[in-house]
Amino acid sequence: MILDAARLSLANLFAPETRSVFWKVLGLTLLALAALWFCLRELFIWLALPWLDALMPGTPAWAGWLTFVLGIFASLGLALALALLLAPVTALIAGLFLDDVAEVVEARDYPNEPAGRPLPLGEAIAGSAKFLGVVILGNILALFLLLVPGVNLIAFFLVNGYLLGREFFEFAAMRYRSPAEARLFRAKHRSTVFLAGLILAAFLAVPLLNLLTPLFAAGMMVHLHKRLSASDPGFSLARGSAAGA
Repeated sequence: MILDAARLSLANLFAPETRSVFWKVLGLTLLALAALWFCLRELFIWLALPWLDALMPGTPAWAGWLTFVLGIFASLGLALALALLLAPVTALIAGLFLDDVAEVVEARDYPNEPAGRPLPLGEAIAGSAKFLGVVILGNILALFLLLVPGVNLIAFFLVNGYLLGREFFEFAAMRYRSPAEARLFRAKHRSTVFLAGLILAAFLAVPLLNLLTPLFAAGMMVHLHKRLSASDPGFSLARGSAAGA
């Protein structure tokens, strides 16, 4: 079930209908990074350069090239910082287009079934920010565990597997269920969702490919939710409450 959902999601990821979403995400990400780079650069020029001039008031005129060199190094440092922010910024922006990916999956693979309910804009923005926080938190925790030999790689997969599986499965479930029922349905099938999350963590660990993680995860969890719903047609909010969170 999980591998089949991953296979179908990967196929949908490169479908013509999904390609437009990918280009939107990539274009907006590059635009956001470029705007952030110019803002930080201007902030550096405004704050740091006067401080350097005050720090070295006796610098001869011929040494003015030092300011130019420092500016180049600062620009390179900002570019490196933005490169590190590439994946989080992509995740934040891609979170706004998860419903587009889900709609492609539903139209291509489940044309005879009722379509899910797109999340309201406010919920989509909140979910996007929440996913960004999950990725950052998961990787901070994994980073601390780097100090423990033999645990770091395992920690990365376990932490991200749990967090990614939970967030994206609940996103898919909330297209068909209330938020409370979606959480209970995820809790009932927590083992399956966690194993699916490990695949998402593996996807996240691949450089460049990890930029597509939100789009891949959204499609995969829509497939997984469809299959779990078909195998558990009797689930209801009341029965989910009895199962426990």
